[in-house]
Amino acid sequence: MSFPGKTCIRYNEPGHAHALTFSCVDRQPLLANDAAARLFIEALAAARSRHHFDIWAYVVMPEHVHLLIWPRELDYSVSVILRAIKQPMSFRAKARGLCRGEHFWLQGGGFDRNLPADAAVHAEIDYMHANPVRRGLCKSPTDWRYSSAGFWAGMREVPLEMDRTLPPRDY
Repeated sequence: MSFPGKTCIRYNEPGHAHALTFSCVDRQPLLANDAAARLFIEALAAARSRHHFDIWAYVVMPEHVHLLIWPRELDYSVSVILRAIKQPMSFRAKARGLCRGEHFWLQGGGFDRNLPADAAVHAEIDYMHANPVRRGLCKSPTDWRYSSAGFWAGMREVPLEMDRTLPPRDY
């Protein structure tokens, strides 16, 4: 399912975090198996190193991804960062037979929200981490393996370490 003519306007504002959401083609559950989820985590980690952004939170759902990043450079492009995550992951998934058809990701920009305030960042993380619970996929956010919830809860064995540059929660 694609939405012709739908574009995502991105605002690459220095100092802003970006809440990104993007889906698998036709909202198929292509990320439901461990192999595909691990490929995504590997692509995300490689893109972080190459494009100098911090990862504050993520949740890999069966058919979509939530991601909260903070670019460390003043001059950056969220579109370039997304391409650096999605293209290698898609290529490897296709090579391993983890998707059917030509595309892995839904075409289009997905959703991108700038988050300039600390309170908004923490609210977004809470929303993201609760997504598998709301869907009935687990009882607690920390039960969902492919999520940063376990990292922030202090669990030691997590698929991907988060960057500790996250601003403190303002209660």
